[in-house]
Amino acid sequence: MVHARGIRLPSVAILGAGCVGLSIAWRLAAAGCSVDVFDPGEAGRGATHAAGGMLAACVESEPGEESLLPLTRASQALWPAFAQELEAASGLSVDRRTEGTMVIALTADDAAKVRFLHAFQRDLGLPVEWLSGAEVRRREPYLQPGVVGALFCAEDHQVDNRKLALALLRAARGAGARVHERCAEPTLLVDGGRAMGVQVGDVRVSADRVVLAAGAWSGGVAGLPPSAKPPVRPIKGQMMCLRMDPAAPLLRHVVWTPGTYLIPRLDGRLLIGATTEERGFDDRLTAGGHLALLDGAWRALPGIAELPIEESWVGFRPGSRDDAPLLGETAVEGLIHATGHHRNGILLTPVTADSIARLVLTGDTDPLIRPFAADRFATTGAAA
Repeated sequence: MVHARGIRLPSVAILGAGCVGLSIAWRLAAAGCSVDVFDPGEAGRGATHAAGGMLAACVESEPGEESLLPLTRASQALWPAFAQELEAASGLSVDRRTEGTMVIALTADDAAKVRFLHAFQRDLGLPVEWLSGAEVRRREPYLQPGVVGALFCAEDHQVDNRKLALALLRAARGAGARVHERCAEPTLLVDGGRAMGVQVGDVRVSADRVVLAAGAWSGGVAGLPPSAKPPVRPIKGQMMCLRMDPAAPLLRHVVWTPGTYLIPRLDGRLLIGATTEERGFDDRLTAGGHLALLDGAWRALPGIAELPIEESWVGFRPGSRDDAPLLGETAVEGLIHATGHHRNGILLTPVTADSIARLVLTGDTDPLIRPFAADRFATTGAAA
């Protein structure tokens, strides 16, 4: 496609129609690129559908993950404007909630662990504070009466990830992107060390750039040369949803307990997550998974015992070797990684969309994503 100023814009094929692939498609189509998105499933029904929608750049920061913090905090800062722009473009709400996030302690041992986390995050300059047990109960009166205290961050918000997927799909299509759902498995076409497009069934789609955004399935895309195969694996997570009265919810903040997290939605749903299991693409729900989720939630919020179970599901986080994303150019010219976001896919959607769009349009790599190129694994052997 030729831009109005006479500049030829690249054509782009995107593999994967989750929040990452759709957000990149929206940005590039809005800039004037010819964009095709391919997904063998339904758009937004993979990890995006299974997620919790937490934007918790602060309370989820742990020792050993300091290198990820500039990226997560930058994306968190983008979220208010990103959500507003997306809602305007799509006409759909993403239900961004700003009450904040608590990490609660139910025992003295819990309190020691959470206070350590509070001190670690405070030393990183993060906007976290310690709340007494009385203050926690004042803000969330239905929590367990013996709650000892909590780490609190007012800047760690949430969005409804399923509404986000619908909004991104509508915005991308509205900007001119062609989203091909339930298509045949795409095959990457490479010639002379350069990505030339994709083969989808009997159809060859030429593209100047190919963006690999297939989440946990990224490493299995046909046609990927070994040098460009991302070391991404599926990390199974079981979640469930209970139904509260939206007019009198048991919870308003996102709350992390010693064993689970609880995410209240505006419509009365209460999400409970999530297990972390190295079981490949095993999509079976288990009794043990349900027991762990319900027990952890009930110990923090006893009132859930009377709530009906509305839904249970399994999702697959795309985990890399260091649990950080793979972003940017690869050993194959024209092929770009946008995968491996692990538990941060929703949080990192704005910064991924902006930085990958910038790379496609200008050839410039945003300094924020430079540390997350796949070549950081080059000295550790072949991709897993």
